[in-house]
Amino acid sequence: MSEKKSLRVAYGEALVELGKKNDKVVVLDSDLAHATMTSTFAKEFPDRFFNFGIAEANMVCAAAGFANAGLLPYFSTFALFGAGRAYEMIRNSIAYINANVKFGLSHSGLSVGEDGGSHQSIEDLALMRVVPNMTILVPCDPLETKKAVFAAAEIDGPVYIRVARPIVDTITDADTPFIPGKANVMRDGSDVCIMATGLMIPYALAAAEQLAARNISAAVVNFHTIKPIDEECILRMANKCGAVVTAEEHSIIGGLGSAVAEVLAGNSTAKFARVGIRDKFGKSGKPEHLFAEYGLTAENIAEHCLELIAKK
Repeated sequence: MSEKKSLRVAYGEALVELGKKNDKVVVLDSDLAHATMTSTFAKEFPDRFFNFGIAEANMVCAAAGFANAGLLPYFSTFALFGAGRAYEMIRNSIAYINANVKFGLSHSGLSVGEDGGSHQSIEDLALMRVVPNMTILVPCDPLETKKAVFAAAEIDGPVYIRVARPIVDTITDADTPFIPGKANVMRDGSDVCIMATGLMIPYALAAAEQLAARNISAAVVNFHTIKPIDEECILRMANKCGAVVTAEEHSIIGGLGSAVAEVLAGNSTAKFARVGIRDKFGKSGKPEHLFAEYGLTAENIAEHCLELIAKK
């Protein structure tokens, strides 16, 4: 049976493991260590953990200073407070000078659940995508989260790791590749390709199973990297299948769907559709209820696939 764990727990554990291997790793948090799970690192390395309180902008600038001093800072808070509240500082103090700072931002997307629309960051990928020099990693399970933490340490420059709150199944394994900028084909197919990211990967796989029951061959591709996007994989799978459906726990504006559309435009005649949050704010509720409310389901993905296939 696959291991069940929250991505934020996996993130905290990975920081400790990385910290044992690299004494230059420092972790910064904004009074949310027990929510982001950086408290795990703080307990293991109290002299390398820094709590800045509710002062995210100041924390970004301090992270730039740590990086300038040759350390490897991991900046952690909620996605809304990091990507949103501290956006200007991330742009000007980090990305503008290509500072070697890693952003592990937790509680992303609708899956924050009962915290409601005010705390559900469904625009963070769009905000980080548009910033030059930024790499964006979106792990789908605990194992990929660990790989993302370690992969970020090898990248020279700012990296955003999108960390989710819910407890989820581990659906990849130790041998599953995690190469930034290279998508993984998790299931091959020829009639339609579902391109998904993060917590939508299990729903994409379930949609492929539903389609298989109707003798439809659906591929599933895991885009654990949103930037740089794997253009070669997008075009190869689009031309092979002739139909592409993207699935993300994010606004359809500016996230994976937009990134894929930008690659397809002028380069492919494949039919195309996006599953995601359609220009709305979130609301309070249990994650599974919110996913159903906003169409983030295997059934909705499969329906979009059928509609595209009918147009081919």
